Amino acid sequence: MRVSCLLAGLSLMLLSISVQQASAQLAPHVNKLKPFTTDGCSVWIDGTVTNPYLWRHCCVAHDIAYWIGGTNLQRNQADEDLLACVSDVGGKAMGNYMYFFVSTGGGPFLMTPYRWGYGWDFLEQGRPRGYKVPTAAEWDQINALLPLAEKTIAEDAIKHPARVKK
Repeated sequence: MRVSCLLAGLSLMLLSISVQQASAQLAPHVNKLKPFTTDGCSVWIDGTVTNPYLWRHCCVAHDIAYWIGGTNLQRNQADEDLLACVSDVGGKAMGNYMYFFVSTGGGPFLMTPYRWGYGWDFLEQGRPRGYKVPTAAEWDQINALLPLAEKTIAEDAIKHPARVKK
């Protein structure tokens, strides 16, 4: 059963890449930035049992960097910032644990919703976007969507407070 699910998933991913490649050959592709989204600490917990959102704000700040993308050096800095933030509020062990997984599993060449540069289409002109400095036109898109991103972050902080109210 698991093998068939894996094969189906791989088939869908290959089909998606093929369709995107075919459409890229028909017309020049302008990569349009999607609005910022966050799910907190993707596929991980946002805090402890007593403080369920204790380090979520660290992950949300990390998400904004991952949404925009950029160079490998910028990604390393975002991951180190996450390490420092989580270590500060949740302890060094939790910080190291999260750092290991984001630094090994958040690369731009994985088709995941939490990859580096997730705000952009995975493929550009038939190839993965990868590590790429946003162009001036892309920065215009980023700057246009930043106020909405900041609103999303503020709403997330209200909905998921770092400290439990007593």
